[in-house]
Amino acid sequence: MGTGEFLVRAVAHFLSTLCYIPQALQKRYWWALAGVFSHLFQETAMRTPTSGCLASLFLATFTFATHLFLAVGTPLTARAGEGGYRLLELDDRKVKWGDRRLGVGATISYAFAGEPLRFGDALNWFADAPNCRDLAPVDALLGEKLSRETLESEAAAAFRVWEGAACLSFREVSNTEDADIIIGAQTRPRGWAFANLAYSNDADEGVHGIEQALVCLNPDHDWKVGFDGDEDAYDIRYTLIHEIGHAIGLDHPGPSGGVMAFRYTEAFDDLQPGDLRGVQRLYGQATRVGGKRNSR
Repeated sequence: MGTGEFLVRAVAHFLSTLCYIPQALQKRYWWALAGVFSHLFQETAMRTPTSGCLASLFLATFTFATHLFLAVGTPLTARAGEGGYRLLELDDRKVKWGDRRLGVGATISYAFAGEPLRFGDALNWFADAPNCRDLAPVDALLGEKLSRETLESEAAAAFRVWEGAACLSFREVSNTEDADIIIGAQTRPRGWAFANLAYSNDADEGVHGIEQALVCLNPDHDWKVGFDGDEDAYDIRYTLIHEIGHAIGLDHPGPSGGVMAFRYTEAFDDLQPGDLRGVQRLYGQATRVGGKRNSR
């Protein structure tokens, strides 16, 4: 393997695994990886391996370091607390919409990006996750399998899933300037989807208030509607349920076991017990009685 091929494979591997790591741990991942490479350079400084062997050695070490971090540095579901969930923490404080007290509900508005949007430093964005700081119009996501009408319908259904689980109310607005959560396409496509939050500097009740949330999806991927067993293509509703979970204050509890887990799955299409306990801890239980939250 040549150096050029190694670099391409290493970058692709890094980008594919970074999105699996909880946002609060991504900086630690950078430092851990830097330490591994520093040690490797010291160990190989006195040797003169061929460029192909060295590239293979670097890639093997890179892969090992990443999987070791995911196994040790990333909390698994069983370690994510007794409830099997993890609340997002920014500056070592939980975050939520509305009243800062845990267990109190909120009303949240959302809109779709209809034009290119750029978000500067006027708000206090999560510094370790510069995702979605620019949004392209949501129409960039549309394709043969996803019309604008279908996208809006699937997004509304995704919001209803969280409404049915906790004391939350979502309403769509036409103007992004009036929206708490804005959904758009990525301007620099990578991964599948991300979310980013802006939050208050103060922390009443030990909780930061969320001031803005952005959800951005990769326009280079073909999005599908519904499950068909092909997990190389993502269901748009399931993906939005997951990203909205981040936008309201939930983090990845681990690799599997719930919608908020970092691995995409088609094993279930509705919130799991850990997801329910997490959102209800933030916003309380839903006050209305309904049927299945995610009926298609």
